[in-house]
Amino acid sequence: MSSRPELQAPPEIFYDDSEARKYTSSSRIIKIQSELTERALELLALPDDGVPRLLLDIGCGSGLSGETLTENGHEWIGLDISDSMLNVALEREVEGDVILGDMGQGLGFRSGVIDGAISISAIQWLCNADKSSHEPRLRLKAFFGSLYKCLARGARAVFQVYPENIDQRVLILSYAMRAGFAGGVVVDFPHSGKKRKEYLVLTCGPPSINTSVPKGKGEDGESCSEDDDSSGDEENQTQVCVSDRHRPRKKQRTTKKGKGREWILKKKEQMRRRGNAVPADTKYTARKRKARF
Repeated sequence: MSSRPELQAPPEIFYDDSEARKYTSSSRIIKIQSELTERALELLALPDDGVPRLLLDIGCGSGLSGETLTENGHEWIGLDISDSMLNVALEREVEGDVILGDMGQGLGFRSGVIDGAISISAIQWLCNADKSSHEPRLRLKAFFGSLYKCLARGARAVFQVYPENIDQRVLILSYAMRAGFAGGVVVDFPHSGKKRKEYLVLTCGPPSINTSVPKGKGEDGESCSEDDDSSGDEENQTQVCVSDRHRPRKKQRTTKKGKGREWILKKKEQMRRRGNAVPADTKYTARKRKARF
């Protein structure tokens, strides 16, 4: 586990000038980034009408995934917290617009302007408290809440993630559901140690919109479902579906039922027995007073 970057240092420190150039010049990483981005685009299920979409690349780094978006004919905006990574992206003259920002503080885009969002190996960083002011739950809440607002209704967000454990996966998914998203987790190659990849596939919109979760890929490259191996445990499930969730409604205020006439008369009688001065009972006793006279 010590090889996980998010356990070594905050992203803006880990990806310094040296690491950013090393990362971007690796042919192996370039190939992996391209494959993961192609799969994320497939799971986005954008309309095949030839119209370019405006996509958001969260944790864009040096723009490797953005190049794949450009090759597929889309416009994109990249967000990353590492200044060194973005400097490399500018040197490489990527086609998209890049922004220096912390996704844990929310996304500052107008409502409904983004047609889809992807993220490659970035969302799990939100689960770490890199500073004394960082609270992972609050950061997840701010991120998913702002993402829901800026996405067009019916748009999808696909995040390739490397959760450290099941609890971390559940934490991320639960805050996505609280923000109003529907969807679940798609796992490609669930029985492979090296090829296994997890994607959080979320749909923005009311339950009336189709929020079914795509199937993951099996060892033969074909899609497979949970029914293919019903004896597997949770770790070997191809997809974990939590669909048709929507923004929770505010709790209705409840008022306690007022005391009745019999209860008040009983209490007044008890007060008289104790020798207290109690007003006489009339037809107005226990009658609710009007708002104004």
